Amino acid sequence: MKKMDNIVFKGLFVIAWIIFVGLSIEAGAIIVNLVCSIFKPEFVGKLYQKLDLSAMYRQSQMYFYTIYSFILVIAVLKAYLFYLVVEMMHKLDMNKPFNNLVSKQITKISYFTFSIGLLSYIAQETVGRIIRKGYEVGSLHQFWTDSQAFILMAAVIYMISVIFSRGIELQNENDLTV
Repeated sequence: MKKMDNIVFKGLFVIAWIIFVGLSIEAGAIIVNLVCSIFKPEFVGKLYQKLDLSAMYRQSQMYFYTIYSFILVIAVLKAYLFYLVVEMMHKLDMNKPFNNLVSKQITKISYFTFSIGLLSYIAQETVGRIIRKGYEVGSLHQFWTDSQAFILMAAVIYMISVIFSRGIELQNENDLTV
């Protein structure tokens, strides 16, 4: 691997770590926000993103927990997605990149990316229905505005995993013939 490629790869590895840590902090902050919304609603205005659904909690606890479940699960899935990226980059051998571990990891990444996109879309539709019933939910669109992008990204990543699988087959054939 060329020196410049190695520097770029290490830079991307550091960026992936930073994103993973940031998404983990966001997921943790949403958990704290949920707990404070239930037990100490007066502190919510001072917390991360000021996600105040206390009015929703008073109106309908079922909708409150539904919305928070979507927000929390999507945040945790995003953090886990970048954990998988970091783990794959850590185990990737650039001298022989086509191996089963990387192929399985890329496939797993595509599944989690698709899950995030699908769940975001379902959450967006569910909140739309809750709003049409007359409930006030505030500005939640920030948590799932990118559902279509995640679904499209999942398709691209899945195609890359298929190409990697084929690359492994070709590499194994090449190793056997030599």
